[in-house]
Amino acid sequence: MANARHEAVAALVDRLGHAFRDPTLLERALTHSSVGEGAAKAAGKAPRDNERMEFLGDRVLGLLVADRLHRDFPEADEGDLSSRLHALVDKHACGRVGARLKVGDALRLSPGETKSGGRRKEGLVADAVEALLAAVYLDGGLDAARAMFDRAWAEELATPAPRALNNPKSALQEWSQGSGRPLPSYRVVGQTGSDHAPTFTVEVSIQGIEPLTAPGRSRQDAEKAAATAMLQREGVI
Repeated sequence: MANARHEAVAALVDRLGHAFRDPTLLERALTHSSVGEGAAKAAGKAPRDNERMEFLGDRVLGLLVADRLHRDFPEADEGDLSSRLHALVDKHACGRVGARLKVGDALRLSPGETKSGGRRKEGLVADAVEALLAAVYLDGGLDAARAMFDRAWAEELATPAPRALNNPKSALQEWSQGSGRPLPSYRVVGQTGSDHAPTFTVEVSIQGIEPLTAPGRSRQDAEKAAATAMLQREGVI
């Protein structure tokens, strides 16, 4: 089994297109938090898992996607860019990227997590993809991370944005009414930044569904982002 994982890791490195100068970064990115549970944690020894790298990778991914969209769609407004960004960084997109890279085969999991099908769990694989992006960034810098992103997200970037992303508030309204629910409601729950460059946080709520918040540079942008995020969370788009 160890040899099979070793081969899977080597194949993953080929697909990533990055030769690691520090292989420990790669190993940590592929190590789930279930590894080292029990005796090691009881002894006060925290396992070197990928949770911190996932945190960093999420931010690196957001920057790379924002930069790519800013260059590829020079006429798009902020609301459209925000909608496209959400679609490219959410767990479903990262999970699809991970499936194409066959990240699951290379993961380091506990026996229990392996037995429960952890190698095929979308959320677990998506987290590892973000950790891998962080590992490449730490090992080779932003240019190396961008090269990995351009390869790994090529199919996601080539997929046309769902029609709902062009007018997410209308799409959410139609979905809500179609499912027999009242219209969505929006309210500003936070505002930060200066008066000339504020950031709004808006909450969208629909009766019977857990509310959701999203930020934007204007109230309208925040409402669009919140509507998009709810459509994605509920599996509409």
